[in-house]
Amino acid sequence: MVTRKKVAPDLKGWLSLAKARYAMGAKSVGPLQYASHMEPQVCLHASEAQEGLQKFKVVRAGVHAPEEVGSREAALRRRKGPTKTPEPESSEAPQDPLNWFGILVPHSLRQAQASFRDGLQLAADIASLQNRIDWGRSQLRGLQEKLKQLEPGAA
Repeated sequence: MVTRKKVAPDLKGWLSLAKARYAMGAKSVGPLQYASHMEPQVCLHASEAQEGLQKFKVVRAGVHAPEEVGSREAALRRRKGPTKTPEPESSEAPQDPLNWFGILVPHSLRQAQASFRDGLQLAADIASLQNRIDWGRSQLRGLQEKLKQLEPGAA
């Protein structure tokens, strides 16, 4: 009987990247293909949630209001016709880094990109949960201190 273990998204991304390097050649997927000036596609946004807790979200780069990754992309794709004023190149969404490696990139390179995105989202979720746990622990300690003060014989 064969059992499969789940692989962490970032590890899966590195494995997919290694497969892409093998398929395309080590010199085809490497630092020489990176753009000289890179812009992030997504950023981490910290916001205040209930009771002063911080919540972390992964948002598209250049978006000031927190919104989910990809929710605006679908709306932009549906628009037809020319825009009112052409926006400068710098204010548009960052170019897909996969295009740095050619038009026809292997599927493993796309899998690597998706795995790294999933890993970033997972890290943001974990950070939010860690903040919640820390807040819960501080609440518990405060209640324990109050309980000790209220107990008879505690002076």
